Amino acid sequence: MLQDSKDKRTYDAIVIGSGASGGWAAKELTEKGLKTLVLERGRMVRHIEDYPTASKAPWEFEFRGAVPVDKRSGIGAARWAREETMHWALAEDEQPIIEEKPFRWFRGYHVGGKSLLWARATQRWSDYDFEGPARDGFAVDWPVRYKDLEPWLDYVETFAGIAGGRDGLPELPDSIVQPGFELSCIEQYYKEQLKQNYGDRHLIQGRCAHLTDPQQIHREQGRNKCQNQGMCNRGCVYGGYFSANASTLPWAEKTGNLTIRPDSVVESIIYDESKGKASGVRIIDRNTGEAMEFYAKIIFVNASTIATNAILLNSKSSRFPNGIGNDNGLMGKFLACHNYRGKGSASYEGFADKATDGRHAGHAYVPRFRNVFRQDTDFLRGYSIGMAGGRGLGSDTSGIGHDLRDSLLNQKYGTWRMSAWMQGETIPIETNHIRLSTEEKDKYGIPKIILSVEWTENDDKMTADFLQQQQEMFEKAGFTDIKVEDSKAPPGSDIHEMGGVRMGKDPKTSLLNEWNQLHTCKNVFVSDGASFTSTSTQNPTLMFMAFTARAANHAVEELNKGNL
Repeated sequence: MLQDSKDKRTYDAIVIGSGASGGWAAKELTEKGLKTLVLERGRMVRHIEDYPTASKAPWEFEFRGAVPVDKRSGIGAARWAREETMHWALAEDEQPIIEEKPFRWFRGYHVGGKSLLWARATQRWSDYDFEGPARDGFAVDWPVRYKDLEPWLDYVETFAGIAGGRDGLPELPDSIVQPGFELSCIEQYYKEQLKQNYGDRHLIQGRCAHLTDPQQIHREQGRNKCQNQGMCNRGCVYGGYFSANASTLPWAEKTGNLTIRPDSVVESIIYDESKGKASGVRIIDRNTGEAMEFYAKIIFVNASTIATNAILLNSKSSRFPNGIGNDNGLMGKFLACHNYRGKGSASYEGFADKATDGRHAGHAYVPRFRNVFRQDTDFLRGYSIGMAGGRGLGSDTSGIGHDLRDSLLNQKYGTWRMSAWMQGETIPIETNHIRLSTEEKDKYGIPKIILSVEWTENDDKMTADFLQQQQEMFEKAGFTDIKVEDSKAPPGSDIHEMGGVRMGKDPKTSLLNEWNQLHTCKNVFVSDGASFTSTSTQNPTLMFMAFTARAANHAVEELNKGNL
């Protein structure tokens, strides 16, 4: 009877996490014939049917989207404290953490994870990013280069659908793209000014994971063209942007090889001392509190960077007393993110005869220009810049009576404005880390996560450089009312956590090999942000997906050879 129960809980592969990278692991493994179990900590979310506020107009909400204070109490993220997005909010007691230093950890605990909530920016990394550690002397050398990822980026982009241009820039390799979203006249003007005033700075339309010209592969997924509603974080009934729910998970389900188990809080990975490899995953059922074990030949850990680190650190055994695969004691260390502290805005008095109409899903983008081809500043690495320009309607509300009424009913266009925000590469340092508490546990009996991350002098210098350069670029382009500032936002505000289980060539200085396998436990793969050795200046999710597809195919090959 016990054996019969265990057989029912045994699969070829287990994937922990159902977001962008977990969805890709599920797709690749099931397509290759592996019976695959996806474990998701949060609730089930089905594409379309579980997007309760998608496409709703403001007047369809009781208070135009505002939520009374009593209904907002007990949720852990103020950013979701509106009726449009309250269904994504996380209860404060779900996974309390200990902030040794201020840190913003944004989570998406539901099937699909943050793939339903991401900003959808998809810029490729280049060898200037992969070779950064070796060239500049920080972190450890990546065990891969761009050529190793290029075919997998092609593969992922073709399936996901990316809108953008082909820009021919060595620091930002071209993608497989559909037509991009048009730049506004002010953005086009700024682009021309950059070209005129600088030889190394380029404004392009940022690439994003939206369908502008759906191909057969997208129609087979049941997806359609982006409708430019600008309501992406509610869930998209059209499947206009890439998410695991709209794309990879349904695709995996069609194979008949996928089982999704929501409400499964992963406690640890089980290590079989006699076989010298992992044998399964131990969970706590979120609804019943029951402890359960599931078994598989290979395990993919894609729970998102911080959660992945925590699961691995908590996976202790006689062989791995400090966490599975953690012989060198580096797991959880060198946690890094992106520096978003620098902000800027300015006005432009021209183009009074023009305005924008409608919405679009993307924004303009200036790829990194600092320390690309040579070291030319007193800080390491650099930053990219997100930009957006527009012209809004407004009213003079200083009057009363008829004057106020007439002003409200006859809005007028204001001046054009451009906004800018930096996305800086932070340098991974050993003291920036995650560890588990030895004293406090959460309601599931799992040790609480301790986060200890802070900015460094390099981040301060980089932020100062952005402020100076953005001020200068606005001035040279003829903008006025220029404002640049350091927001002083704490680490984590970018939602791009990376590291802690980094890849590398040497087991003494890294945790994973070039195929995202733990050096000392080959049937455990980590291919989300935890695996990253450095952070680049580009958004990382596209790379997570490409690394995952690559690792999953390698895992199947190794399994078929009998090596796992």
